Amino acid sequence: MKKRLEFWFDFSCPYAYVASTLIEALAERAGAELDPRPMLLGGVFKARGTPQNLSATLTPVKALHNMNDMRRQAQQAGVPLKMPSGHPLRTVEALRCLLAVGAPYMQLAHRFYRAYWAEGRDIGDGSVIDAILGEAGLDVAAVRGRAASSEIKDELRQRTDEAVARGIFGVPVCFVDEEMFWGNDRLDMVEAALGGAVASPRPVSDALAPVDFYFDYSSPFAYLALAQAEAVFGAAATWRPLLLGGLFRSVGTPDVPLFTQSPEKRRHTMRDLARQAARAGLSFTWPTRFPVSTVLALRMTMQARLTESLDGRALIVRIARALWAEDRDIGDPVVLARLADEMGFRGAELVAAAGEGKSALFAATTAAESAGVFGVPSFVVHGPAREPLLYWGVDRMDWAARAAAGDETLM
Repeated sequence: MKKRLEFWFDFSCPYAYVASTLIEALAERAGAELDPRPMLLGGVFKARGTPQNLSATLTPVKALHNMNDMRRQAQQAGVPLKMPSGHPLRTVEALRCLLAVGAPYMQLAHRFYRAYWAEGRDIGDGSVIDAILGEAGLDVAAVRGRAASSEIKDELRQRTDEAVARGIFGVPVCFVDEEMFWGNDRLDMVEAALGGAVASPRPVSDALAPVDFYFDYSSPFAYLALAQAEAVFGAAATWRPLLLGGLFRSVGTPDVPLFTQSPEKRRHTMRDLARQAARAGLSFTWPTRFPVSTVLALRMTMQARLTESLDGRALIVRIARALWAEDRDIGDPVVLARLADEMGFRGAELVAAAGEGKSALFAATTAAESAGVFGVPSFVVHGPAREPLLYWGVDRMDWAARAAAGDETLM
């Protein structure tokens, strides 16, 4: 019996647009039955207390990164993407028309998506909707009449209510056996959950452009990146510690972004972390002390110049693992000294000298902000004939490595 792949979407999300161009082929490869689920994203946002225009809430540097990230995702999928003026546009009438036509939904959905994200047409405009329905060879009057009925209005409302009840907080969302995956960049995990091929990082050239790798022990995503960075970048990467809390305060981000998420998004974040760790073959346990002070560990890292040798970077990874896999308090100088001893260093001496790293850590954090970093892990790829390229998140580490190897679709 075929597995069912639920695909929840609204036309107003660029990531859902990119996913919509890939989802049918994914289902076919995995031998799954695709079950498209239109819903009103604005209704979900309202239920979750999320701003209707999320992009307007971002800091300038994060907004710029997100635009570049969207562009890169579209380039990877081989589809055009152009941010329309007036985004987010009203999609409720287009969604009702989709429901009025009925399943299978994807052929008409593709037309609405292309209009919104490739052609710059306002699918909230009735005349544009009529034109799209006509281009699809549909009876415009009949579809519009049915779309305006209380039956279809109720169906869209019910679908949106179901999305809220299922824990959805954004799109695109896929469900496989009630396991939820959010984001176009989790389609590889979706395919693996369906029994398809497990994605693995693409091999990259040994000749990589220089990469600055920014981290703080306080981030679980940075832990996952630290554990893999040596194998991915080798000597091409310069490891750059920073104080994440200080950076957040400077760029206007909450001290602990996780705490600002809705309960539903927080649950998904925790589950996604566990999946990413498992895929990387890493142990992961949420620490009983969170948030944890990493100032001492970072100052020790700076003062002992741990980033400059293989042994030093091995100690950095060991400190991160102690926090995120063993639930040890890396704010405790005794714990730090023992970890350093374990890795062949004179731990007591490193800890004692850590106080001298205060100014160096402050300067490193300021330099990271000047480089456009707003969170960790971040990877800044340098090249002789272009501006530095910023990639944020452990799930963009492979992209950064491929860009450093010259992959122009990721630049």
